[in-house]
Amino acid sequence: MTSRVFIDTDCISAFLWVGDENILEQLYPGKIVIPQQVYDEINRPFITHLKNRVDQLVARGSAEIMTIDIGTDEYEQYRELTTNYNSTKVIGNGEAASISLAKKYNGILGSNNLRDVKPYVEMFSLKHITTGDILVEAFNAQLITEIEANNIWRNMLKKKRKLGANSFSEYLSRIKA
Repeated sequence: MTSRVFIDTDCISAFLWVGDENILEQLYPGKIVIPQQVYDEINRPFITHLKNRVDQLVARGSAEIMTIDIGTDEYEQYRELTTNYNSTKVIGNGEAASISLAKKYNGILGSNNLRDVKPYVEMFSLKHITTGDILVEAFNAQLITEIEANNIWRNMLKKKRKLGANSFSEYLSRIKA
């Protein structure tokens, strides 16, 4: 059984921008968790179509929006990650919320922002996936072909998503090496 995926803004946006969030729905039905902070980052006047796509995921029961209650351990963790009061590396609200909730609920962190999240993935022994990993999982599950994955990858790059390779095929060959 797949754990819940606590997904940050960059990771979910990669799929939302190209209209392929159905891949997330097929791989993680009812297991996609969008922290309120991520939802707030997506809820911008100039990208209302992204928020609408998230709202549709929630309405279909494929995703849920989760808040972090003040006074909880996850709130303290979130606060520590987003402020400099404890000398930790300060990271964005979406990444911090996703990390805090993934840690609390023993879930999977969905994030492409390796520079910011990697130290915490290691520190908290979190399971972690990127957009590339999700596409590989969809490819391995035969939800998409390599040609389709390359087209999705190309469209994500056109939308300025940072994926770490020039194509899906290149990414796939790197992780197999």
